[in-house]
Amino acid sequence: MYTEEQLYSIALRKCSLIGDITFYKLVKTFGSAKAVWETSKKELNKTDGIGKKIIADIGNPEHLKFAEKEILFCEKNSVQIKLRHQNEFPDLLNECDDAPAILYQKGNFNSNLKAVSIVGTRNSTPYGKKFIEDFFSETKDCKFQSVSGLALGVDKEVHDFSIQNKIPTVGVLAHGFHTLYPSKNKKLSEKILEENGVLFTEFNSSQKPDRENFIQRNRIVAGLSPSTIVVETAFGGGSISTATFANNYNREVYALPGRITDKYSQGCNQLILQNKATVISTVKDLVDLLGFNQGSSKIEELFPSSEISIQLTENQESIYKIIKENPNINLDDLVEKILLSSHKILPIILELELLGKVKSLSGRQFIAI
Repeated sequence: MYTEEQLYSIALRKCSLIGDITFYKLVKTFGSAKAVWETSKKELNKTDGIGKKIIADIGNPEHLKFAEKEILFCEKNSVQIKLRHQNEFPDLLNECDDAPAILYQKGNFNSNLKAVSIVGTRNSTPYGKKFIEDFFSETKDCKFQSVSGLALGVDKEVHDFSIQNKIPTVGVLAHGFHTLYPSKNKKLSEKILEENGVLFTEFNSSQKPDRENFIQRNRIVAGLSPSTIVVETAFGGGSISTATFANNYNREVYALPGRITDKYSQGCNQLILQNKATVISTVKDLVDLLGFNQGSSKIEELFPSSEISIQLTENQESIYKIIKENPNINLDDLVEKILLSSHKILPIILELELLGKVKSLSGRQFIAI
């Protein structure tokens, strides 16, 4: 069941100073983790960008002993070991430059199902919970899988409502499979696997849920999906990092706006203001933007070009026209064409988004809908 390459991959990744990017570079250069392990330090040192300090720990027999124990742990606990350099990752995650070298997996990931990442604060409010409930109610007949971080609050709601609506769900952990944090979600993690879901972690069985692991975990949450939805988050909340990773991967980000006085809406409002996320105006519009309603309804078939007429202000009309004539126009070019400062243009674009006329993309680019 387990391979020699998995053994050497775990040992190589265990070496100090060898992170995911360096690991990937080495195995691509020498062909395999085993080849890297068995290559002389003199030869390894010839690799561009790989210095003596990095290669000093390669070949350490203690790491090989650790890898043997890890494989025994995986055998005993039905954990699959997936290697990026052997193209065993979900396609979208594999595209990310900083994807983990190794992914430990329980359950089966359905690569044919579209994934949607949904994240938010551990201190979710009734407003956030109602949005999640409405979202899954609206999408219960759609074929997709949800992705979240198996934390309390928004994450838990996402996994719970997925299970209730028979939607497969993916939980990404910030620690090894030897434990489950928070322990309150132990039964939920078991339910995810029972209901055709999957659990992923890049951390081996010696790694605890340390604080820094959660930010690291968030890049996998973002990397697995073409779209990330931020439900509720405060300024500087962990979900901001997930949105940042998604933006860096050139994926779509959506945020649920809220009152400026509500602490756990302030982070979402900031993402929208900074054009790092598209505003969610209604659940139905969000479902359309996610591409879940590709098929035409009977009304749309009867009236394919019908649109609700919305009266725009002069400034709205000017900006909308330029965006329509220049798809994917960025903010700087828009400023030049409209002769208004960016701080005056951005609120108007937000108004157009709320009216369903314009959509913000990553990199402060805009298209007409």
